[in-house]
Amino acid sequence: MESCWRWFGPKDLVPLLHARQAGATGIVTALHEVSHSRVWAPAEIEARKALVEAAGLRWSVCESIPVPSAIKLGGARAKAAISVWKDSLANLARSGIKTICYNFMPVVDWTRTDLRFEMPTTALALRFDMAEFVAYDAFVLRRKGAEENYTPDLLRRAEERLKGLSPEAVQRLENNIIAGLPGGEDSYGREAIRSAITLFNGMTAEDLQANLDAFLQEVVPVAAEFGARLAIHPDDPPISLFGLPRVVSTAADLRRILGNVDHDANGLTLCVGSLGSRADNDVLAIAREFASRINFAHLRDVAIEEDGSFVEASHLEGRSDIYAILRTLLTEEARRRKEGREDHVIPMRPDHGHLIGDDIDKPTNPGYSLIGRLKGLGELHGVIHAIDKAGL
Repeated sequence: MESCWRWFGPKDLVPLLHARQAGATGIVTALHEVSHSRVWAPAEIEARKALVEAAGLRWSVCESIPVPSAIKLGGARAKAAISVWKDSLANLARSGIKTICYNFMPVVDWTRTDLRFEMPTTALALRFDMAEFVAYDAFVLRRKGAEENYTPDLLRRAEERLKGLSPEAVQRLENNIIAGLPGGEDSYGREAIRSAITLFNGMTAEDLQANLDAFLQEVVPVAAEFGARLAIHPDDPPISLFGLPRVVSTAADLRRILGNVDHDANGLTLCVGSLGSRADNDVLAIAREFASRINFAHLRDVAIEEDGSFVEASHLEGRSDIYAILRTLLTEEARRRKEGREDHVIPMRPDHGHLIGDDIDKPTNPGYSLIGRLKGLGELHGVIHAIDKAGL
């Protein structure tokens, strides 16, 4: 596997050389500063690639070309937005960046309610608290119809939770949920997110699935033409948020996505933590079933609670069997290598990390501090080394 490291460009607080020192050889990045309404120009891509290579690294994965709401909404505006996306994809592939991660979550990207949740070790982790999310949705945002999406018991607990929060804590909760986490498509204020949600009023899961299929029917042939590999990222968390449909949440969703446009270029990002935060997802079974279509891996783990809350655990200590998952990925690499495929290597990255050591007192991108990810990558390297020594 190729050990990679997410980097948010020249403004990232963790420099490229630190990624190299951590043991990464590949960089996962994008042109985060470029509007998703226009094509990524070849010169811009080459400049970013040169910056990565100057640090002795390789731009291995693009994460992500944002998929704008126009595509998710479908209709007349989707055509122009898909054309822009296809041209950016082609330009990346021409420059040798041939693994493209993306997601199809409407309005909000990956979502957490607490960015500094204290673990038993005193490390700080990212957490999604269901009662706090519902408190924000139903009683702060006051989304129309929110009460219909939750049980009376959950609404009661959410209201009680909100009563215990100071105005500062409520503002922090709102910022965590809607102001945008690293790599997300958009950042919102309260009125802006209300308007964005309203655009999707009446959209069913079937509608969103159809729009995803229409998108894939356009972009997969371009990926195939240029030898690129698409890698759709699961919903995070893999449940409906703000009453909006999410359609990349379960094994059944993945079966449909990969089956409806059945080509190796139409693949999956195996995000262990995203899929694992839903109790009825068996991530090892998913890895085994879809191994041949896994084009990228995000390796982290979670501890989940009965009501759907979860906290990001240490990389090897959550509910999923990271050892068995890595063994599955290495076995799949060996199969591809035996077939003579040039793209047999599966890039992976340590996905997020706890705030530990003096990173606790430094400004960091949530989930993307140096030391926590360095620790995670070292642990993953240890597991891979043990599997290699034992033989597949």
